[in-house]
Amino acid sequence: MDSPVEIIRKQVADELHGSVTIIVLGASGDLAKKKTYPALFGLFRSGFLPEKTHIIGYARTKMAHEDYIARVTQYIKVPNDETKQLLEEFKQITSYQAGLYDDDASWQALDACVSSSEDQRKIGAGKRHRVFYMALPPSVFVPVAKGLKKNVYVQQGLNRLVVEKPFGKDTQSSNELGRDLSALFKENEIYRIDHYLGKEMVKNVMMVRFANIFFNQIWDRKYIDNVQITFKETIGTEGRGGYFDQFGVIRDVMQNHLLQVLSLIAMERPISTESEAIRDEKVKVLKCIPPIVLEDALLGQYVGANGKPGYLEDDTLTNKQSRTPTFAALTLWIQNERWEGVPFIMKAGKALNDAKVEVRIQFRNVAGSLYKGSPRNELVLRVQPREAVYVKFNNKQPGLSYQTIQSDLDLTYDNRYANLDIPDAYSSLLLDVLKGDHSNFVRNDELEAAWKIFTPLLHTIDNPDTKVPITTYPYGSRGPAECDQFIKRYGYDRSDENYVWPVQSLASSSTVSPPSPKF
Repeated sequence: MDSPVEIIRKQVADELHGSVTIIVLGASGDLAKKKTYPALFGLFRSGFLPEKTHIIGYARTKMAHEDYIARVTQYIKVPNDETKQLLEEFKQITSYQAGLYDDDASWQALDACVSSSEDQRKIGAGKRHRVFYMALPPSVFVPVAKGLKKNVYVQQGLNRLVVEKPFGKDTQSSNELGRDLSALFKENEIYRIDHYLGKEMVKNVMMVRFANIFFNQIWDRKYIDNVQITFKETIGTEGRGGYFDQFGVIRDVMQNHLLQVLSLIAMERPISTESEAIRDEKVKVLKCIPPIVLEDALLGQYVGANGKPGYLEDDTLTNKQSRTPTFAALTLWIQNERWEGVPFIMKAGKALNDAKVEVRIQFRNVAGSLYKGSPRNELVLRVQPREAVYVKFNNKQPGLSYQTIQSDLDLTYDNRYANLDIPDAYSSLLLDVLKGDHSNFVRNDELEAAWKIFTPLLHTIDNPDTKVPITTYPYGSRGPAECDQFIKRYGYDRSDENYVWPVQSLASSSTVSPPSPKF
């Protein structure tokens, strides 16, 4: 029987007939050098790129081949001589072409470059597959797509267009972008990438839900009291204030990353694991969520503390009276039979006390419990750092006491899968592109349903006349002081105040743990 790795290699080989040209648009930018090229090298190192692969970087910057190579490999880690040798081989399959984004002659030169490479690799008709990865700002998505379709789109193979977020700023701009791209590329050729869908623990949500009968049977409003999806960063905008101020934390991570996680947690069981079956169910559940109202929102902005500047003190921020939130807690409601009345609380913020992303599902109190005051059970999926799944449950304190203590059933990946190399999100998603698997990409109607949930609230926040309340919080704190009361309002029970994960010692107060489960 073939190993999982061999199966994947065969899937890619069958899909692309052993050859592909990957064109990285915006190859001189930060995203390309920090994420795209390291991900491509990860696939090369694992043997997942087809045998006849060539990578062409394209950008406006004019640079020599040596400068290009130095730029795109500077973030690739080389821990040993074997990896160093593979990196030298990787450098041989990539080249660079400079050109403009709104000039037909530049695009025609790129097409000639790609065609010449295909000829050199002796790729026949029907096998000249091209993947266009747009590591670009959204302002040039449409001009670039037009240039590609007119001049570089191939008729003798497959075409795939990978688009990075943000996909618009609201429903209208997103729909306009969708119409423009759909006029040029077919929906099955477009891969809207949300890198959170490539993270190991996010990809594990369906397996946890639908492959375990004990979870599957209690996954509804009868047993679940509330769900929290948390995103915390320790850094502020740090020189990106000008960019961040155009979007804010809601557009930056909540409308996309966290909502994608919510849809996987809340959707109904798909009829199969086929990509369209999964995406159908995600769209259905998103359509059950009404627009977020201001009463279900808590907004904040960090101020200087602990030697760190506040958001408004960022040198790149031109609007020193900006009311753009750097923190938000939002409550969403799903109006269907499974989830009616269960609050889904999203929390996201910058310049906080620790960095983590997790899903915390809190179950209801035990009916008629013999052990009054026992904390609620919780299922926690830690997305990052240190991927983990753990269940908090109540246990008799060992020894002569009959006191109840809280413990956990703990699957921490570092411990259980110590020797397993988990690929990063971008490698995983680029592999899906090569396989032609849309499961972990955002469909156009899914994007529209997502924006409809957030757009009314965003327009209210953006309107200077509404003066939406925005509280402040110190850099490096847990966030606004009002957050505890906010989540308590929706039923979250913090009776496990002294719980420490994952090691609990009765003999000593000494523990080893990641950051506290509090927000």
